[in-house]
Amino acid sequence: MLTDVIFWVLAVLAVASGVMVFRFDSMARATYSLLASLLCAGGEVVLLGLDYLGVVIVLMMTIEMAIMAVFMVMYMMNPAGLMPMTMVHNAKGAALICAAVFAALATGILVTPWPERRGEPPDDPTNALGMSLMGPQMLTMMTLGMALFATIVGTVVLATRRGRYDRLGDDLSAGRAADSTAGGVGR
Repeated sequence: MLTDVIFWVLAVLAVASGVMVFRFDSMARATYSLLASLLCAGGEVVLLGLDYLGVVIVLMMTIEMAIMAVFMVMYMMNPAGLMPMTMVHNAKGAALICAAVFAALATGILVTPWPERRGEPPDDPTNALGMSLMGPQMLTMMTLGMALFATIVGTVVLATRRGRYDRLGDDLSAGRAADSTAGGVGR
């Protein structure tokens, strides 16, 4: 019962925030709305019992939105993204295409003869999914994932001009300079 409620709440939030991506007239607000929609989709995957895949989706989408924000600040004429702009181009054509695609997908869902389930679901669906996708290379892919994560963290650390302790040193040296200037004036 609680799982059903959480599923429908996440589904409604995902669709609503996905619609808001196209309703907002600000790139920053649209970015946050898209992130909310994708996080809800990741929550749905976790809710379906695919914990690893759901966490990967959440991490991947969060990192993607952070990178998108960096490029938005670097390349947009309106870096904060708070000035009005349109997020929809060719609104009538896009609406027609969306309606046609929705009708085709809904028809496909309703007329497809879905197979009956055979057997029981696996005890660990995440492991079963990983083995079916990667087979014996599962350990290699997990190691590669950790290496990629370490690379992302290392790149961000190296891209910053100063570290945590550099700021403390600048504050101390600025304080010493102010003291020496004040002492020299009084003499």
